[in-house]
Amino acid sequence: MQQVKVRRRRIAAVLAASALAAGIVAAIAAPGGENAPEPGPAGRVRPALTVAGTVPERAEWPRLLPATGNISAWQEAVISAEISNYRLTAVDADVGDRVRKGQLLARIAEDTVAAELAQSTAAQAEAQAALQEARANAERARQLHGSGAMSDQQIRQYLSAEQTAAARLQAARARVQADRVRQAQTRVLAPDDGIVSARTATVGSLAQSGEPLFRLIRGGRLEWRAEVPEAALGRLVPGTPATLTGPDGAMVRGRVRTVAPTVDPGTRNGIVHVDLQPAAEGGAVLAGMFARGEFELGRDSVLTLPQSAVLLREGFAYVFRLEGPGEGGEARVAQAKVKIGRRVGERIEIADGLAGDTRVVAQGVGFLADGDTVRVADAARTPGTAAR
Repeated sequence: MQQVKVRRRRIAAVLAASALAAGIVAAIAAPGGENAPEPGPAGRVRPALTVAGTVPERAEWPRLLPATGNISAWQEAVISAEISNYRLTAVDADVGDRVRKGQLLARIAEDTVAAELAQSTAAQAEAQAALQEARANAERARQLHGSGAMSDQQIRQYLSAEQTAAARLQAARARVQADRVRQAQTRVLAPDDGIVSARTATVGSLAQSGEPLFRLIRGGRLEWRAEVPEAALGRLVPGTPATLTGPDGAMVRGRVRTVAPTVDPGTRNGIVHVDLQPAAEGGAVLAGMFARGEFELGRDSVLTLPQSAVLLREGFAYVFRLEGPGEGGEARVAQAKVKIGRRVGERIEIADGLAGDTRVVAQGVGFLADGDTVRVADAARTPGTAAR
């Protein structure tokens, strides 16, 4: 009997709790309730975003061929001493100096060379005096020829002595000229305008003929030796413009000078020599740098959109077309797959999948899904803006 009473109490408690829950639900659902939703037109969906629309713009974009390569000197002159075993007494140029043609770079001790020049000059004067005497004797012999006052043998000796003296004078003059040239070679001069790229000359060292003292970038000219795939070499001709990006982000412009006539059999790349515009001191590129750049092969007319209007998802690109507007400036969005191309600044090329007059969402595409309803901002809003 006691068990029956306990069971009845439990059933009564469950029924009371169920009645209380039903009353709460009815109160919430009743019209005019505190939590009742705002009234609205039947079937109308609240917009997910307020967006601005845009249409593709047509622009003239360069057709580019990317490449990489090293920066090198156009021509590098090796400057050496022309006389050997003479000590350097002064070095007047250092690495990085801009020099002019004929400018003094270094001096070599000239004491010994000057003494040899003085000696050869004295020998020349002696030979000149000997020639004058030999000519006088030869002239007298010519006058006495046939008179019997001088034998034919003596006459021939005087004439031969004149020729010998003349030859000795020529040899003496040649030695003087050679010594003057050697004296001039004690001054190491720049063979052309340019920039000193290396220096091994030091004061006190012995100069050796043919041993480099300086290296000079002729004219300060640099070139980009770009490696280009063999399939693209035929598209490059002398005069094609190129643009390099320096390590500091500065742009350096140049033009193709020549295309190498051979291709590396290992890499299948050819070398394209690009003359770079002369840079001021501390330029953006230096010889020996590795650089990336692009060749401009022409210009194309392309459709472009702001990058914010394109959604990249799972390896594909999408845009959201605006279909409408409907009531209150609202519109539905339809997701469309497109093919994209180059990027220039904040815009991206639409290569396929979108007509030129199609209106699309300009920004905030990451928050949208196919079929969403959005509110389209009026024309007074700044293009490309979006608000939650």
